[in-house]
Parts: sequence; C-alpha cells; structure tokens
Amino acid sequence: MTDITIAKGHEALEPAIRFALDNESTMNRDIAQALEDGHFAEPWPIGQTIGPVKPRENPSGIIIKHGETLATWGDIDRVDMTFSISKSYLALLAGIAVDDGLIPDIHAPVRDLVDDGGFDSDQNQAITWAQMLQLTSEWEGTLWDKPDWIDHNRDVGSGAGVAGEKGVKRQMQPPGTHWEYNDVRVNRLSLALMRVFGQALPEVLKERVMDPIGASDTWEWHGYDNSWVEIDGRRMQSVSGGAHWGGGIWISTRDHALVGRLMLQDGAWEGRQIISADWMRACRAACPVNPGYGYLWWLNGQGQVAPAASQEAVFAIGVGTNVIWVEPSRGMVVVARWLEKGALAGFVEGVSK
Repeated sequence: MTDITIAKGHEALEPAIRFALDNESTMNRDIAQALEDGHFAEPWPIGQTIGPVKPRENPSGIIIKHGETLATWGDIDRVDMTFSISKSYLALLAGIAVDDGLIPDIHAPVRDLVDDGGFDSDQNQAITWAQMLQLTSEWEGTLWDKPDWIDHNRDVGSGAGVAGEKGVKRQMQPPGTHWEYNDVRVNRLSLALMRVFGQALPEVLKERVMDPIGASDTWEWHGYDNSWVEIDGRRMQSVSGGAHWGGGIWISTRDHALVGRLMLQDGAWEGRQIISADWMRACRAACPVNPGYGYLWWLNGQGQVAPAASQEAVFAIGVGTNVIWVEPSRGMVVVARWLEKGALAGFVEGVSK
C-alpha cells in the first residue's frame, strides 16, 4: 500500500494520484533484467548494459504549488534511476558553462573548444553546441563502444518523423536538419562538457546547483565501466545522459522537485541567480526542426506532451516513466515516478482539474 499525504483543502488531487498509482509502469522492477530483455529493442551484445543499474520500488510523486507541498505519495526520499531526465540536467550544466564564459558562443562549432578527435570528420566538424542540445547534431561515430546508429530511427513519439527501423543505419543528414533522440550523441555532449569544465560533471552539478538549492547528498550520477578519461592529469568518468545502457542520475523525487522549482523560477533561488534567466528561457525555446523540444527539455507548445498542460509547460522525461513537469501558469512543479507511459497525459489532466 502506497502512502498518500494531501494538504488540507487540496483533496481534489486524490483522484489524479490514485490514477497514477493505478497506472504504475509495467517495466520490470528488476531494471537489469528489463534492459537485458530488450527494453530498448537492441540486440546483444551491442545493446549490452555497461553501467550500473538498480531495481526500482513503488511509484512516488510530489505536487508543489507556489513553494507549498500540496501532496506526496510513496517514498519521496528514495533514490531511483531516472533514465533520460539526466539529459535535462546536462542542459543546466551547459548553461553554467555559457554563464561562466567557458562556451562563449552556443552556436559555434564544438570543435573550437573540444579537440579530442570526436569532431574532426567532415560530418562532425561543423556541429554546434546548440545542435547537440537540441538533438539535431547528426554526430557520427562510436563512443564507449556504442555506435551512433544504434539509436537511428528511434521513435519516442516526438512527431519529428521516423522513417525506418530502430538500430538500422540510415543516411546521415547535415547537422541541424534532422532531429533524433540519440543517446550516443547525448553522451558525446556530456564528454564535451566535461572537457570544457576540466572537471567531472557530478562535481560541477553538486557545487553549482544541488548544494545551493538545498538538495540532499543522496543523489548519484554514473557513467559506464569504460567511460573513464584523463583530463589535466585527473582520471574522470564521463557520465551518461540517460540509463540506456546503465548509469545516469539516480535521485530522489524530493530532489527532482527542487530542480523543477529552479526551472520554474528561471534559475533563481532565494535571491541568488544560480543559472541565468536567459539560459533557462533558451532551454524552453523550440528547436527549428522539432517544435516539441528545446535544449534537452520537452516542450508543450502544441500540446505534444500533455494537452491539459499549458503551452508554456516543460517536461523532463525518462523511461519508466519518470517525469518532472514544470507548469509556469500555475506556479507548479510535479514529479511523478514509475507511471505507465500512456497514462502521462491522463495524469496531467487529473492534476489540472
């Protein structure tokens, strides 16, 4: 039995919470087994898990409005895998790099700042930071033994158009012209950001974001067994932007909600600007190729994610389904963990009533 706590006067939220619990994810609670069984539709050994995983437990969630917690369900302090929500955390770190002047121009080629061979080819040399963040880079190559084509034609319901079978190599397009949800390329962005910072990304996240907003010290961010590199004499692990092959951010529902509030408040926290408001707004600007996506955050301008949410709503979403829903029109942040994918729109509708 999952515990539900609802603040007085907000009992109308209970049906939505019950809906979330009744529509718990059917993903195997043994995450390692789920991946081995082909959750991402990839044959082994090329789809083999190469990073750590952990089993999940019961669903959990939290609803916060104008800083007040209206409802919680489940164990909101339990640390769980969060899959592609990790991507949205990468977007925050990219903003810090821009704010600090480490990336002077987000529209300049990554190759100008990152000279590790990953952006030397004809296909890759003109790729910009913005294209990496918008998933339009068309970066081509192999990283941590995973070729980019393993995520070719990956259909995540974006509406951007998928012409072929997932994992079947297709013809490459010029950077900036084709949107694709591709974890190899996100991991390539993670490595590039680590090189620019000259510091492991979990260290940057802790110092610049999580500690300032009062997050716990229970979260972790993992890479892969083979994603270690040396930078300025230090051995560092390049972390993954999801848990496609293991790793990614492992975090509690409560800490996710703090990050959602940071997005809601345009990067400000208790009078201090943690990340510039300009960057947070840039994350919410629609990609030219896919209007439902910004800088590693899902957008809802045309109701793509959830018709009942406002057009200004943004979402960080990971397999499971794990979701951070930021609703500026109502000053609201909602985190839900282990919700069946097809039930997300219904849950959002229930909360919005």
